[in-house]
Amino acid sequence: MKILLTGGTGQLGQEIIKSKPIGVEIFNPSRIQLDLSDYNSCIKIARDYKPDWIINCGAYTQVDAAEKNIQLSQEINAYAPEAFAEATNEISTKLLHISTDFVFDGEQNFPYKTSQKTNPINQYGYSKALGEELIKKKTKNEDNFKILRTSWVVSPNSKNFVLTMLKLHEQKDTLNVVSDQIGAPTSAKHLAETCWTIVNFRSNSKLPNILHWSDAGVASWYDLAVAIGEIGIELGILNKKAYVNPIKTINYPTPAKRPKYSLLDSQKTCEILDVYPNHWRMNLLEIMIEYSKIKRNELI
Repeated sequence: MKILLTGGTGQLGQEIIKSKPIGVEIFNPSRIQLDLSDYNSCIKIARDYKPDWIINCGAYTQVDAAEKNIQLSQEINAYAPEAFAEATNEISTKLLHISTDFVFDGEQNFPYKTSQKTNPINQYGYSKALGEELIKKKTKNEDNFKILRTSWVVSPNSKNFVLTMLKLHEQKDTLNVVSDQIGAPTSAKHLAETCWTIVNFRSNSKLPNILHWSDAGVASWYDLAVAIGEIGIELGILNKKAYVNPIKTINYPTPAKRPKYSLLDSQKTCEILDVYPNHWRMNLLEIMIEYSKIKRNELI
């Protein structure tokens, strides 16, 4: 099986490469080889490589910067997926596109189902929702695309909330962290495993075009920051932990609005794929153990 992977240097992309099954060939193009902001570049690389699957992890994820960089965020998050969808009409390939909880407005207080209408409240969310719509419109055979929405991706690598909080726990005595934005962290490693389960799905039951996946449980950013400090001390990663002060979103203004509640309902995905997520704190512990190993190896 041949896979064209975009975003291979990101959190999820790295984990997809690390967990690739035996017999799978992954082409992870560099930015020189593939410019996600160039529609024709996306079409050309799919035509040239002729993969069995395109796994599109590449995205413009700078939520606040997207408010100014509207065109670039749309080119990468909407028109690149559209180009890959067009490629499924021309060559024998399928598309697995990674999307986000930010396609929802966060105004309800129960988990979002895959069937619910999107209603983003910031430019990043709008560009991702547009990408989903363009995939649906462009793909002639609906069996050739899957959209996997996820939330709050974290890992021991790249730039993410866990690594930022570890640094701040060491540097500061008090951290102000938002407590009224509710969702679920998601381990990039376990998200990658779910991606491979989708790609390798063989069943008499049909796989839906839109799926949700996150770690189990519910958290605020405040909950996550507290847990990072506690586990950091337990593992000896931190010499000290800061006091985490819960604050309201209104007291931490950002250029882009965030959904207040963006928990995804993954039950259908779990039942069809026969995979069930760990609680986010269990996966956080796994991430931080791996992070400590990476740091020890850097000292050798």
